[in-house]
Amino acid sequence: MERSKPEPVQVIKQRRDVALKLLIDGVPYIQFLGVRFDRRGDELTSVLPFDEKLIGNPHLPAIHGGATAAFLEVTAIITLSWTFFWQDIESGKIDFDQWDSTAPPDLPKTIDFSVDYLRSGLPRDAYARAKVNRSGRRYASVHVEGWQDQRHRLFAQATGHFLMPGVPERDDC
Repeated sequence: MERSKPEPVQVIKQRRDVALKLLIDGVPYIQFLGVRFDRRGDELTSVLPFDEKLIGNPHLPAIHGGATAAFLEVTAIITLSWTFFWQDIESGKIDFDQWDSTAPPDLPKTIDFSVDYLRSGLPRDAYARAKVNRSGRRYASVHVEGWQDQRHRLFAQATGHFLMPGVPERDDC
């Protein structure tokens, strides 16, 4: 029995980058905020480049709490989506070569999202990483940490719970 030849690393990296771009391009608010994602293997770090429109209090100046919360929530959603989307591509559940790039995958829906503002977000770039604490077919729990200059000195953190795609929403009204 002869083994099939493994794909070149460049092809796999390119496919990962295209898959991540599909996820990001599916959320216009990500472009509005200017959030970028730096991918190293299966780990994502989101980057919120400083922009004057993000300032909430010009007297401090400090990044608006809503911009901070949105940045952390986007990080959680994209990281959670990336985890499952990439696994489906790698396992062959999704044939990426036949994927319709005009239809991004469904994203998890936020059930609740709680932000802890630990200090003022300074007028500079911010970074965040999310960790999926629990994930199942219906529900996922994600923790996100945001920092600016020093990774160990967080300016905000959040915990979110999400309804996974493919689960029908209930209308109890």
